[in-house]
Amino acid sequence: MSTGLWGKIGGAGIGVLIGGPIGALVGGVAGHFLVDRAGAPFGPTPRDVVFTTGLVALAAKMAKSDGVVTDSEVQAFGRVVQVAPEARAGVERLFDLAKATTDGFEAYAAQLAATFGEEPALLEDVLDGLFHIATADGAIHEKEERYLRAVAALFGLDETAFRRVAARHVRLADDPYLVLGLDPSADPAALKAQYRRLVAENHPDRALARGLPQEAVAIATARLAAINAAWDRIAAERGLT
Repeated sequence: MSTGLWGKIGGAGIGVLIGGPIGALVGGVAGHFLVDRAGAPFGPTPRDVVFTTGLVALAAKMAKSDGVVTDSEVQAFGRVVQVAPEARAGVERLFDLAKATTDGFEAYAAQLAATFGEEPALLEDVLDGLFHIATADGAIHEKEERYLRAVAALFGLDETAFRRVAARHVRLADDPYLVLGLDPSADPAALKAQYRRLVAENHPDRALARGLPQEAVAIATARLAAINAAWDRIAAERGLT
């Protein structure tokens, strides 16, 4: 990673620049890993830092609300928040600090919504990542579902959007169609066209080309797998090729 922005303003300065509860978190761990030369895990822009820090903070608050963090959830967190080994201690400190802070999850969700309000797909990315962690133990528990619904509401995502994201992680009666965003009555041509559009929109290479943080790329990869699985299920049921 180049010195770039981190080298110019330093770790503590980036927290001030971002502001809000996410900026406070960044400032709280700045001396530990938010410096390029120390192997910073985040991208070179404050926007990347807001995305990743917000995702980590909301994951931490979800863990606190549920009261139990399983090994599978820890592993899922590691798959979503991908950092170099030397930066792992810093991310863990950020996670622990977010759990301990007096700011509620609402404050972090609201700042993410304000930052990415014109890009709702990125807010869905965050919700997708949280679902991935929550369901890592094979089920989504009542407290986790309530938490995820509350986050979705703060993001401005309606029930249809929430169910579409949920369907990528838990089995619903009509989940393959929810994943593709179509009604089960859709004809084969519409199904194929929608599937191809979603594959193009959610390909990880597109996330990389847009300069999104590695966490968004990892989420896009998992989402593409869910889209392909939904298509395979529908194609098998309806004899499509």
